[in-house]
Amino acid sequence: MKLTRREALGFTAAGIGTIALTGCNRAANAAYEAARSPIASPLPQDDIAVATLNRFGFGPHSADLEQFNQSTPQTWFESQLNPTDDEPTHLVTRLERLEINHLGPWDLRDWKEEAIIAQMQQAAILRATYSPWQLRERMVDFWTNHFNIYAKKGLAVYRKPWDERNVIRKHALGNFPDMIMASAKSTAMLLYLDQQASTAAHPNENYARELLELHTLGVEGGYTQKDVMEAARCFTGWSEERGFLKKKGAFLFIDEIHDKEEKVVLGIKIPAGGDISDGETVVRLAALHPSTARHITRKLCDYFLGDPDHKCQAEMAETFLKTDGNIPALLRIIHREFPTSTEPVIKRPLDFIVSALRATDAATDAGLPVQNLLAEMGQPLYLWPMPDGFPTEPTAWTASLLPRWNFASRLTNGGLDNTNIDPKRTALNLPVPSGVAIAFRRDPSSNQLKNLNQILKSKPLPMQIALALASPEYQWR
Repeated sequence: MKLTRREALGFTAAGIGTIALTGCNRAANAAYEAARSPIASPLPQDDIAVATLNRFGFGPHSADLEQFNQSTPQTWFESQLNPTDDEPTHLVTRLERLEINHLGPWDLRDWKEEAIIAQMQQAAILRATYSPWQLRERMVDFWTNHFNIYAKKGLAVYRKPWDERNVIRKHALGNFPDMIMASAKSTAMLLYLDQQASTAAHPNENYARELLELHTLGVEGGYTQKDVMEAARCFTGWSEERGFLKKKGAFLFIDEIHDKEEKVVLGIKIPAGGDISDGETVVRLAALHPSTARHITRKLCDYFLGDPDHKCQAEMAETFLKTDGNIPALLRIIHREFPTSTEPVIKRPLDFIVSALRATDAATDAGLPVQNLLAEMGQPLYLWPMPDGFPTEPTAWTASLLPRWNFASRLTNGGLDNTNIDPKRTALNLPVPSGVAIAFRRDPSSNQLKNLNQILKSKPLPMQIALALASPEYQWR
């Protein structure tokens, strides 16, 4: 069953309220502005499990709530900082069936782009939905966006599955300098930014610019155009292996086309006669630059606390430099601040879909029906063309709400192939078996939810869940 715009707007008339779509009238726009305000204030301490899983994971799921409640919040968080490869058998089985998890860049060269992208999206949604290591999945989402690669640019799509495994997932909870070095030698990143053709005679500035502007120092990080040009010279010769009987698609440094003259980057002289170490020096300089500490920690504060200038940001930047970019050390500071000094954070489409699947204990293969709805909402994974990644501002997602309502309706009415829920079974695990309790995993009689619950309680349970998922409160984490 597909939800029409007229039916969706009818929810507002029923008293549920919603975030207005772009182009609605003045009254609807006023309702939208109200919905954008902090409608979901920091959750009380008695909901710490739900609050934590919403912010440091992709939302509450019955199994993860049980695991959380068997320990203390601090113990749970520390265990999340040290994930293992222990995953549910059904998740491992699904992931093992995806060829992209076994094939290298050159092995995929005869595949259609759409097939590779579909499998990458499927893997990302499955992991976010079912992995008990929710903090790792959150950080994978963060870093994938930070080191954004548009899969359809050139040959990047064939290299991106390797990049996702060996750059993003491997270093998501490690050290930032290690991750940035791995990214600098990822052929997915190099081909996306045209680095493979950069020579001493014709240095290409694309990678050097994004390294300084987006990956490390930030737009206002203090670098100059001259720094970009000098850094580009340092990266000449950074290319891809395509030789006969060689590991095609792997990183390759070609000494013959490298600029061996002296360079000066960020005020540091790089002597003449260098080789691959010239580029590696630039990466290390940028990775632990004070501007990088500020840039990365502001993004983390925005992602987890809803405020890039949160009061703990300066401490995080200092910690970044003291620990040589240790990511867990930064996350511990963020966790210390939670939930007493946080702002609501908008759920981007991936957050919304996965949190809905988790809240309803859905069984899904994360196949094309789910992926197509994710695209309709505006976030087709790995397909953002620009290097800056999908936006985080709430206003960027105001036009994606009708597809959200359609997803909620189809999820609860059996309208998604290979995705099913059992509301009655999920309700058995809850003290109060209602659609609001299932969607939010909170007491539906709480001050924030009692009005919504009162309106919905007379409706069939699947409809209760759908309308709860479509409510403005559910669009925030």
